[in-house]
Amino acid sequence: MEPVITTHNISRKYIMGSETIHALKSVSININRGEYVAFMGPSGSGKSTLMNIIGCLDSPSTGQYVLNQNDVSNLSENELAEIRNKEIGFVFQTFNLLPRASALENVALPLVYAGYSKSEREEMAHKALDAVNLDDRATHKPSELSGGQRQRVAIARALVNNPSIILADEPTGNLDSKTSYGIMDLFEQIHSNGNTVIMVTHENDIAQYAHRIVRLMDGLVESDEVNKDIRKGVPL
Repeated sequence: MEPVITTHNISRKYIMGSETIHALKSVSININRGEYVAFMGPSGSGKSTLMNIIGCLDSPSTGQYVLNQNDVSNLSENELAEIRNKEIGFVFQTFNLLPRASALENVALPLVYAGYSKSEREEMAHKALDAVNLDDRATHKPSELSGGQRQRVAIARALVNNPSIILADEPTGNLDSKTSYGIMDLFEQIHSNGNTVIMVTHENDIAQYAHRIVRLMDGLVESDEVNKDIRKGVPL
């Protein structure tokens, strides 16, 4: 099987005044299409930096990153933005919703950049909201939704472009346990529909939903193992 994501000895360093921070030192991983992978590690381990590079939000300082058989290591900001919009759906811990926009308008936002007409955007956004069981809240603003509902809107926004890869950065970080498990059930469903799902988390019980767990420490891969005890959805 051809990997959808391959990194060859990628590193990322940041210059902070007179200090050099080595966020990633030398990371080589392959992720196949349709995998469900969790990146784990303590704060400062490099997991979010790796996620940002894989999501084309950042570029490696050294090494090579191949996405869908295209070397994206040295692309320009505009080229990276185009790939992000086509290939990748993002889900963030803080939801990143526009407060004055409705759920439908928030979900449709990536389609504006992709050049769809208003009627096409609305139809696709309704379909994405329906996929996360929230189409009945399409006209509600984020302030009128619970934390779990806001995260569902964010997941619908990530799905609306039909990306092959979903990247989730601490997707349950702002949610209580019961709501978190509901969101993880949703990711399980997204994965079973054929998406590649990559999630950053420091919570062990959340990582157990993934089929493979990559643990990072001090900018290096500490372990990369198949999860033999996959956690299945809990009835809510």
